[in-house]
Amino acid sequence: MFIPIFIASIILHTNATSIVSRSQSHSLSQPGVLGPQTSIIIGNKVIAPDGFERSATLVDGTFPGPLIAAQKGDRFSIEVVNELMDDAMFKSTSVCDGLKGPLVIYDPHDPLAYMYDIDDVNTIITLSDWYHSVAPVLRGISGLTPNSTLINGHGRYTGGPMSELAVISVERGKRYRMRLIAMACYPNYLFSIDGHNLTVIEADGQLTEPLVVDQLQIYAGQRYSVVLVADMAVDNYWIRALPNLVNSSYEGGVNTAILRYNGAPKADPTTTNTTVNSPLQETNLHALINPGPPGVPGYGKADINVNLTVTTLNGIFYVNGIQFRPPTVPVLLQILSGAQEPSQLLPNGSVVVLEANKIVELTLASDGAGVPHPMHLHGHAVDVVQSAGNSTFNYVNPVRRDVVNAGAFGEQMVIRWITDNSGPWFLHCHIDWHLDTGFAVVMAESPSDTRAHLNLIPSEWDQLCPIFDSLSPSQLGGRNHS
Repeated sequence: MFIPIFIASIILHTNATSIVSRSQSHSLSQPGVLGPQTSIIIGNKVIAPDGFERSATLVDGTFPGPLIAAQKGDRFSIEVVNELMDDAMFKSTSVCDGLKGPLVIYDPHDPLAYMYDIDDVNTIITLSDWYHSVAPVLRGISGLTPNSTLINGHGRYTGGPMSELAVISVERGKRYRMRLIAMACYPNYLFSIDGHNLTVIEADGQLTEPLVVDQLQIYAGQRYSVVLVADMAVDNYWIRALPNLVNSSYEGGVNTAILRYNGAPKADPTTTNTTVNSPLQETNLHALINPGPPGVPGYGKADINVNLTVTTLNGIFYVNGIQFRPPTVPVLLQILSGAQEPSQLLPNGSVVVLEANKIVELTLASDGAGVPHPMHLHGHAVDVVQSAGNSTFNYVNPVRRDVVNAGAFGEQMVIRWITDNSGPWFLHCHIDWHLDTGFAVVMAESPSDTRAHLNLIPSEWDQLCPIFDSLSPSQLGGRNHS
């Protein structure tokens, strides 16, 4: 049976755009591209993206899922239809099983549009780790090594067949905005393209001053836009994404895709790995628009200074001594039901209440295992006033983004933002195993304003829980095949 399990209708906040671009070079009506008002089907299918067959959880039967594209300011209305056949898949985290895809918000007034000619569905590059076991099996295993790296849904694994690799086609003389998205559950990647420099112009939806690099490290959940100038000889060139795993290599074409100039033969490249001279350093990235963090410059001089220390014990993560356990009632519903103070909000010790319109400076230090941790704050782009591994602070023009590397053991990162977006915002590690074992807190921003902030909630909202509670187990799990 087909059950619409979720309908979303949201208006985009200009500070929360996922990725920005110029719409002139991208037709939102391209084949295979979904608009902001659409319907998608979540289902199970056996796929072999690296040559090994296994069941996956997919959007519209594809991996990665189809591009959902919109223009800045559009309203999303997405109906999600549950066609799942596997109860275990439905109840687990499905991201590692394939339930992911790109969402791009295009800006018709992109101030950096002069730098590129092409920006469309064909210039999106997704990076994913892939496992030959399904998520319910993997969930309790820490330190697991992925079987392969998938670039745009294709890859090879060590000892496996010479499976098809993803191909990015370019025309010599053209300039391309490549949208790089790390959809990984665990590793980070060293990304490069043989023989080509990359000009970084955006990090996590925030435009940056253009910066030329020949390699960049991208962590789970991060996004970059880079401009590639197709100015080399017509040929095939390796696209490389080396994960931070033991014994990672490119042997046999693993961890690679192909940049193919029009007119080049359909064959694997023979190019050699480019010598790295200009790797991306986060401290060299600077916000292009309204640079500078809010508040008085100087460490500890914000209105609210929050210090978080992460530790681990027996595979469990603790933030300031507390393991995050998802509450029975979501924090948003607790607030809408009248809870306002930290003592009233669950889970105890994992909710930080912040006053409205205050400057927050958050320091996160990791004394636990599994570093480096990519930290993601929902609801805000933050100014990274101290990057991990760097002893200096930047209160003038730091990078602005929403997923920040928290660094190695004993290092710290420091971020700033202003509490101008009322609501409970999740701050968590973007490595799925770490989140699953407690690496998260909730920043409850001005709870007293949240109900007024959400005064446009339709009356149908009140019926969602009763409708959900009335569904049978077979309906909750998808189709009943018994």
